[in-house]
Amino acid sequence: FQVKSENGKTIWNTEEVPEGSEFDDIWDRREQPEYQILFKQSVGTEDVYFGMSRKDPSTACCEDMVIKIKLPETKYSDITLDIQDKVLDLRTPKKKLLLHLPYHVDSKNGRARFLSEEETLEVTLRVSREFDFINFA
Repeated sequence: FQVKSENGKTIWNTEEVPEGSEFDDIWDRREQPEYQILFKQSVGTEDVYFGMSRKDPSTACCEDMVIKIKLPETKYSDITLDIQDKVLDLRTPKKKLLLHLPYHVDSKNGRARFLSEEETLEVTLRVSREFDFINFA
């Protein structure tokens, strides 16, 4: 079995390189913070009591992704956050998180807030989905 490439010197095709790999820095030895990925969906009484929409509790029906990142001993001014369509890149003087997101997000319309009492950064991102029989609004 032999694979032919368009350029004889290439090692792999561009389709084989994971999206966001240009952000990877294996030489950066900063510790990765603890994080959680949660999903939110908007439901109304027609969903909860009557089941009129086709929403279910799965992530396929969620509109927002919430990433909670623990950043102990960090000030809000020390945080650098970069969001791409499929990658979250967070850096502080002591921590670094390069997170490949499970879904494409709207990188231009997100929210972030730092909860200083909990030492947690909460990033809320709108999931970009193709419209289907569940996500039609």
